[in-house]
Amino acid sequence: MRSGAKVAVIGGAFVLMAGGIGYGAYSMLGDTAGGSGGTQSASESSKVKTGPPSAEEITETSKNFFDAWAAGDAPAAALLTNNESGAEPVLASYGEDAHIGKVKITPGPATGTKVPYTVKATVSYEGKSKPLSYASELTVVRGLTTGKALVDWAPTVVHPQLTEGATLKTGESSTPTIEAVDHNGTVLTKEKYPSLGPILDTLREKYGASAGGSPGIETWIEPADEAQPDVSLVTLAKGRPGKVQTTLDAGAQAAAERAVKKYAQASVVAVKPSTGAIRAVANNPATGFNAALQGKQAPGSTLKIMTAALLLEKGLVTANGATECPKDAMWQGRSFHNLNNFDLPDGSTFTQSFAQSCNTAFIKLIDDVDDDAALAKEARDVFGIGLDWKTGVVTADGSVPEEAGGEAAAQYIGQGTVQMNALNMASITATAMTGTFNQPVIVPQSLDKRELARASRSLSPSVVGQLKTMMRATAAWGTGKDAMATVGGDKGAKTGSAEVDGQETSNSWFTGFSNDLAAAAVVQVGGHGGDAAGPVVAEVLRAGG
Repeated sequence: MRSGAKVAVIGGAFVLMAGGIGYGAYSMLGDTAGGSGGTQSASESSKVKTGPPSAEEITETSKNFFDAWAAGDAPAAALLTNNESGAEPVLASYGEDAHIGKVKITPGPATGTKVPYTVKATVSYEGKSKPLSYASELTVVRGLTTGKALVDWAPTVVHPQLTEGATLKTGESSTPTIEAVDHNGTVLTKEKYPSLGPILDTLREKYGASAGGSPGIETWIEPADEAQPDVSLVTLAKGRPGKVQTTLDAGAQAAAERAVKKYAQASVVAVKPSTGAIRAVANNPATGFNAALQGKQAPGSTLKIMTAALLLEKGLVTANGATECPKDAMWQGRSFHNLNNFDLPDGSTFTQSFAQSCNTAFIKLIDDVDDDAALAKEARDVFGIGLDWKTGVVTADGSVPEEAGGEAAAQYIGQGTVQMNALNMASITATAMTGTFNQPVIVPQSLDKRELARASRSLSPSVVGQLKTMMRATAAWGTGKDAMATVGGDKGAKTGSAEVDGQETSNSWFTGFSNDLAAAAVVQVGGHGGDAAGPVVAEVLRAGG
């Protein structure tokens, strides 16, 4: 929604000055600025304060900053920050470019040096007005050279979604709004489905101009990176939205939104295996980085679905064949062990090792594979990982780099240099179910005739059947039993726990299927896969789609 509209500055005055805020006038001395501003006498400089600001200083500094900001005095407000040159243009654009006035800022109780606050204001443009309200926070620090208490400048001080180099603007949008609908025609909005906010913004940016709508008047955040979509904040006058069909399912999306809210950081994606249609995408927190589609981290033992496919294709195992599962195993000087150092008795089957998530059963077979790059090839050639997925929005498409030695062995159990997100793992599960990679899409290919990624080969029916057998066992009596107990239909699962950068509690991963729906989730620092991510996946699978 890049705007070509003219932006007026009424009478050359800062819009906020007309806001009717009754703040008393006061002078701002140069020595309130940190580092770069003001002068001091020799006696003053010898008394420069150090250490954290006091509670009184925090209250006074934040109040003065809020008063100057609300009054539209951008230079004065900027002087009260530790980055005057960076703060002033952003604060000035609040009124000049975004036309935000009648600003009332209400601080909450400070927590240490952080001061939370709410902003209530009015956006006015060409005779149209709408209220704007949001919450943010600032931090008060001590100036490095003056010793004065100052606001630690960041764009998020002005608005929590404002990033470095981004600007707030109000005017006629260059991209018409869209009415996104699910595959059944149900309207999808960011108000009802918060996780879809970034996705709907991207769909508008990509397809709004060709969807048959007309532009309206809005307030938005325009990112510094033109590849990123604008973020709409307020609609002053609606244009005529164009309709954009998605593959999403409103019921599955609602379930996904509920499920991720139970954890501080969680992501889930659901995919229809027979077509690759993305049925749900949810994150908590819902705003900002879309971890479900763009995240990159080790997926732990959920990747054993892919490793098992490799071992089955090479004829090194069968679902019902005997496999060793000792407490630990060594590979080229690197030691691997099972959770809580469990082992399985002699004669246990590969299905038992898979269902109980035995790491060593997989590690001990690496010698027989005799190709360090085998898993990377399997990922690319069968599961489509690392190909250029054109889903309709920006995604990270997974990575299994070619490695050697112990690093290659770590990949067999989803550790090391493997990088995945919930979308990638849902797709891997979907491919295991059908045997053929169907590139995930969030808008139909017919919308823009884009070329979808294609894997070079499929799995044999025998391998698919054995993968399903092992995943069904995991859901019936293995590590996924408790999480999948409430899921009906033909169902299967795989759990995973992944430690990243030595964290004490692992990330919780889980992927599963029910009939023609596959879903995968990750809960940061959630522990065992079945404990946190498992219930998230189960809730989405129960919703169908």
